[in-house]
Amino acid sequence: MRQPSLFIPHGGGPCFFMDPADPDRVQSDPMWQPMQAYLSGLIADLPARPRAILLVSGHWEAADFTVHVGDRPPLLFDYHGFPPHTYQLRWDAPGAPDVARRAADLLRGAGFATREEAARGWDHGVFIPMKVALPDADIPLAQLSLRRDLDPAVHIAAGRALAPLRDEGVLIIGSGMSFHNLRVRGPQAIAPSTAWDYALTAAVTDADPDQRAARVAAWADLPHARFAHPREEHLLPLMVALGAGDRSAATCTHRSSVLGWTVSGYRFG
Repeated sequence: MRQPSLFIPHGGGPCFFMDPADPDRVQSDPMWQPMQAYLSGLIADLPARPRAILLVSGHWEAADFTVHVGDRPPLLFDYHGFPPHTYQLRWDAPGAPDVARRAADLLRGAGFATREEAARGWDHGVFIPMKVALPDADIPLAQLSLRRDLDPAVHIAAGRALAPLRDEGVLIIGSGMSFHNLRVRGPQAIAPSTAWDYALTAAVTDADPDQRAARVAAWADLPHARFAHPREEHLLPLMVALGAGDRSAATCTHRSSVLGWTVSGYRFG
């Protein structure tokens, strides 16, 4: 059964695992709980359990699209200033080198240069949301990098190249944040982040797939775009998910407010 592609918010650092007495228990501030509940239901909402996941995180950039071919990657604790126990978290899912290499083949077939690597750990854009969604760590996962130029049209095209994986039982996930400006929080963020979110959602859910891609590729023209993303690395995973969605219906599947930001998630198919 064909899998959808998803764009999910991955939260802020280890925000869902803040209980030092039981670090593996999902325990977050009430502000994060709607997002936590959304991630917890991610797999149950699929048409079938995926055989593997291909995930693109906003925390890995490379000169060319790069696939992680490790069998069981370690974790990369690429957040700062959190309690000591959050640097001892575990998420021991197997890698999916076969899926990684299949993804690289599809990208090369579409004209993209690709690379492989096996040493890098899974960053928190991978293991934090997946630890909520898959606490048993029992679905293999392959990670794909962003391309460092952050070109939206390129990432949409890369997603299109990866779309056949959906028919092979692979769930494609873009993991980022629809709003990501760490310099603004609280009341000053509410109005512009909400206006941005509704404009972004209107573009992402355009019923015409060609118009949808064009509008999202031109994201910087939307209201408050650079307020929402001074740098767009957390938005680019959406481009991959949208491209992989091909001509599937697009829906907004999550919206919550954290730190004064309006944050959304999307599903294609």
